Amino acid sequence: MSKTKKTPNNNVNFEPKLTDSAEKIIALPIEKTLSSTIIIGLVQLFEFLGIFIIGAIIYFYYVVNLPTSFYLLTIFSASILTNILFNTSNTHKISAYRSLSKQIGKIFLAWSFVFIVILIFAFLFKVTDVVSRVWMVSWYVIGFLFLFFYRLAISSTIKRWTKKGRLRRRAVIVGGGEDVKFLIKSLGKNSNSDIELLGMFDDRGEKRSPSEVEKCPKLGNIAGLVEFARRTKIDLIIVSLPVSAESRVLQMLKKLWVLPVDIRLSTHLSKLKFRPHAYSYVDEIAMLDLADKPISDWSLVLKWIFDKLVAVIALILLSPLMIATAVAIKLGSKGPVFFKQQRHGFNNEIFYIYKFRSMYSDQSDAKADKQVTKEDARVTKVGKFIRKTSIDELPQLFNVLKNDLSIVGPRPHVMEGKVANKLYDDVVDGYFARHKVKPGITGWAQVNGWRGGTDTVDKILHRVEHDLYYIENWSLLLDLQILLITPISLFTKSENAY
Repeated sequence: MSKTKKTPNNNVNFEPKLTDSAEKIIALPIEKTLSSTIIIGLVQLFEFLGIFIIGAIIYFYYVVNLPTSFYLLTIFSASILTNILFNTSNTHKISAYRSLSKQIGKIFLAWSFVFIVILIFAFLFKVTDVVSRVWMVSWYVIGFLFLFFYRLAISSTIKRWTKKGRLRRRAVIVGGGEDVKFLIKSLGKNSNSDIELLGMFDDRGEKRSPSEVEKCPKLGNIAGLVEFARRTKIDLIIVSLPVSAESRVLQMLKKLWVLPVDIRLSTHLSKLKFRPHAYSYVDEIAMLDLADKPISDWSLVLKWIFDKLVAVIALILLSPLMIATAVAIKLGSKGPVFFKQQRHGFNNEIFYIYKFRSMYSDQSDAKADKQVTKEDARVTKVGKFIRKTSIDELPQLFNVLKNDLSIVGPRPHVMEGKVANKLYDDVVDGYFARHKVKPGITGWAQVNGWRGGTDTVDKILHRVEHDLYYIENWSLLLDLQILLITPISLFTKSENAY
């Protein structure tokens, strides 16, 4: 029994279908998970600091009348080399952290090699008389004990998080039938796997793609996968098609690339072999990367810090202007100071965006059925000024603090925005790809002159084009560039804002 949902895109020639099993998964609560990349980064950072601090403490406690700069440089370089060796020996992986026995031998060899390198350099540069033997032996022994107990604690923590599902990546398979049996078995055989396989999505009928393979349920068709990913969290899509089936792979990508998830092509069906560095791995299965989530892991952390820092500073600096605006709105016309409206956010999630009210309260258009035009009678005198200067957008700084918005990102459009009597996603192919990242108060499109209304097909096409450029080329420097340009663009590129 399947449930059919109305598709948001008329260009798709079939309806999205989700099975009852899919609906049950959607209804289940989702626990917050931790990023493996961030965990590995933090483990490396604290390990580096621990090694460095131990070496420095022993030096300052024991060594006397020997050059401080030489020792601190040696300790720093040795700590860096240790981290490099641990990485090259694959001891900085979640799978390695789980088993102390699998990593401790490599750690011992790498740590020992570091001290051999120190001795070699001391001999070659004739500074052996400067190197304290007590310092070296003490750092070697105490350092290794630190590494042993540190990794023991990390191993215990990772095992506990694994049992609680804190490291799980929710995954689905595109494909079905006999082709996915090996893939499902491989993903399920490792009890320490980070992959939580939810089910399969396939367009083929029951004969070629049964409703269950190796106890893995079929959850719907490919169009249903897009809806499924918007109603529940998915981290990874694994496409189970031969690499040689180029047209089918491209067809899948065209439907799935709008989603903010990692997409991998399993190579278990392919006879083509690539060099090892061409693959990424899910558990021990070789994959080809088809698409990555645009902003994730450390990039997401940096952007979050940037957003909150800028929002707090802006609220403090602009509070006099915001108070004056609120007073002017209240004195200028009857009604509330603020206006809120539903918008699509990250991954099409709905949220309320805040603005200063710029229209007469009895003529406010909550659903934006009619776009604001030049000399629009619905706009108040105060409203004309604050819309032209974008002062009406300042309350969205509170949306940033609530995690609804970023400072910089694609502007969130109205829920059912239309141009030429067609919904935006019917006009622009892949329109929803702009929701792969959190929307923003300002964006690349706005600083390039595409502010204001989108009353023509050309305007919405250019805006989406700029939004997708931003997503594909994101960096913290680009955010900073856009933020710095925004005040200038308000005066030089505001012809479409009214």
